[in-house]
Amino acid sequence: MTPSTAPSPVVSSLAAHVAEGLRRAPKTLSSMYLYDDAGSELFQQIMGLPEYYPTRAEYGIFAAHGPAIAAALDPADAPGPLALVELGAGDGLKTKLLLRELLATSDDFSYVPVDISAGALAGLAASLATELPGLRTTPVATDYATALAQLAARPGRKAVLFLGSNIGNFAPTERAAFLAQLAAPLAAADRLLIGFDLQKDPRRIRAAYDDAQGVTAAFNLNLLTRINRELAADFDLAAWQHYTDYAPLTGAVRSYLVSTRAQTVHLGALGQTVPFAAWEVIHTENSYKFTPPQIAAMAAAAGLRVVATFDDGDFADVVLARA
Repeated sequence: MTPSTAPSPVVSSLAAHVAEGLRRAPKTLSSMYLYDDAGSELFQQIMGLPEYYPTRAEYGIFAAHGPAIAAALDPADAPGPLALVELGAGDGLKTKLLLRELLATSDDFSYVPVDISAGALAGLAASLATELPGLRTTPVATDYATALAQLAARPGRKAVLFLGSNIGNFAPTERAAFLAQLAAPLAAADRLLIGFDLQKDPRRIRAAYDDAQGVTAAFNLNLLTRINRELAADFDLAAWQHYTDYAPLTGAVRSYLVSTRAQTVHLGALGQTVPFAAWEVIHTENSYKFTPPQIAAMAAAAGLRVVATFDDGDFADVVLARA
């Protein structure tokens, strides 16, 4: 028999998304596809940049309030085993602080990191085996939609983490639907912990998404490299640049890839040709910033209530439960 040449499900998903997204006006691609293995490595670099405050802020919250956060996720009077399910786990830097707390206080506890990048999960699993050898870990390499479907079928108590203000990547309508999906499989004893980046100095926010070293630019442009590699496209990266802006009235950071000249791109795997005008953009990412009243209203609309809030003025980690 000859080996199958059928594309992987991830490549098929990317192909369908690119084919549809580049027909839109304006052209749009999901930030989900920024996180291949190379993109995940670049994002690890972004988290260490002086301009990028969210990771430091959330790490500081976990360091200062770890025992209280663990208690909110795993109440002493809640019976049975607990599974900590983290969507978009990445390198688990912040989560390890919480894992240590839960290992110390929970009798029956396991960790289920979920990430679209198998490479990021492999690195996380290896570090956990060294740093927390007593932890039961079951990595799952998949997208959010599949993870949510699996979450609904998971028995026992669950604490679901969605950290790093990833919730801000959703547009308002999509965000409401996603929160409702997160809330749907939660039982009364289950908990949901979401990280929210708070509104603050607009200049400081914008700098976090357009750093002086150009790492955020490389992260955004890597999406074109991925499309070239996986879909046999011929994007000329020298003819594209990264651009981002922040609108304080809506709380939205928007990132774009900008075509610096008129050009035509061929996508071999799709049999598709896409023209771009000079200075035409591809919208690649939203990153919304929030106020505490907005957070409470979003939770209520999804059938959730706020159990506890931990914040430092820049960032808030909010523990939610079914209303």
